[in-house]
Amino acid sequence: MHAMKPPRRSAAFVVAFLFLASLAFARTPDPGVLGFDPVRLRRLDDLIQGHVDRGQIAGGVMFIARDGQAAHLRAYGRQDIEAGKAMAPDAIMRIASMSKAVTSVAVMMLYEEGKFMLHDPIERYIPAFRGSVVAVAPPKDAPAGTKFVTEKARRPIQIRDLLTHTAGLTYGTGLASDLYKAAKLTDWYFADKDETLAVVIDRLAKLPLHAHPGEAYQYGYSTDVLGRLVEVASGLPLDRFFQERIFAPLKMLDSSFFLPPEKEPRLAKVYGLQGGRLSLGDQGHYVQGPRKCFSGGAGLLSTTGDYARLLQMLLNEGELEGVRLLSRKSVELMRADHVGDKARYNTRGYGLGFWVNTDVGYHAELSSEGAYGWGSAYFPQYLVDPKERIVALFMTQHRPAGGLDLNQKFKVLMYQALK
Repeated sequence: MHAMKPPRRSAAFVVAFLFLASLAFARTPDPGVLGFDPVRLRRLDDLIQGHVDRGQIAGGVMFIARDGQAAHLRAYGRQDIEAGKAMAPDAIMRIASMSKAVTSVAVMMLYEEGKFMLHDPIERYIPAFRGSVVAVAPPKDAPAGTKFVTEKARRPIQIRDLLTHTAGLTYGTGLASDLYKAAKLTDWYFADKDETLAVVIDRLAKLPLHAHPGEAYQYGYSTDVLGRLVEVASGLPLDRFFQERIFAPLKMLDSSFFLPPEKEPRLAKVYGLQGGRLSLGDQGHYVQGPRKCFSGGAGLLSTTGDYARLLQMLLNEGELEGVRLLSRKSVELMRADHVGDKARYNTRGYGLGFWVNTDVGYHAELSSEGAYGWGSAYFPQYLVDPKERIVALFMTQHRPAGGLDLNQKFKVLMYQALK
């Protein structure tokens, strides 16, 4: 695919930009007023636009806010290359694992209502988890071909284990992977399942864990189990809880698990790098599909403006525009490190739903102590920095990534633009 010139912006596009800025935050001031060097900030634009021009990504939206005001907002490239449609600031995106922050907020809301304690065993609310076993390496005298044996879990899975991905649940990888394949539980994608979340989680609960609860950080189905916990504790299907208790109060107008047909033209297409060339990817079952299984771990659709409102609520310690979803103390708990050296990725800390940077030296990139965030299989990434009072969000639809690191590099260029 050939490199693309930046599409021309119409008056309607500019109006849409202003609409997004007003929807998400107060009227956009000069970025210099908010402590950004406009000249240095253009490096960020050049980086993203360069990827578009070289045919490495189709397009995206970059949003930065400081002190609750939009400091930078720009769309790049196209959301539909075949139709020649420019990327719109209100394009709807598949956000995959960025759904985890929403589900974690929902869990903490119910926790604040006294529905459960974080140390409670999940089996109290989802009985199928009673009697969990762990897959371990077979003894030396095991019959040839034995891949694993099981032993009783040393303790039950607790709700806090699910929030921190220390429950022993992977995305189907590990010694018992064949059993997960047979149960149709591999990878994170639930949108094609013609069954309810309750049925899926009960089936998951009968499979062996891949570590003893609380003993190892293993990224996987934990947040989907939390989604089912939200249903049980609230008495509502997960989509209704999100809509009624989170999306509507925060004015997140375009966030949902599945897309109403009339909004399909706003859904950005997925493109990915395969063999070094940008090509159309798998679009998923978000418009045409069973519309039955609500994945709290990786199933949501959202927009830049919507998701920025969720992040600003967290930065504001639980409140946005007079609407309080969480207490200050709950947000403090969420952005504290709960796993220490168990998690060793770009940072070595993990809170209740996202990574946290507890050691800037270990991270070894521009950041702040106490910053937190996460990303998506579709390539978007978000960052919340309480010290600098910043929300930063890069939204795109890019899978497979083809080795690109743009979704990490944008953070460095954002930080280098601070005065």
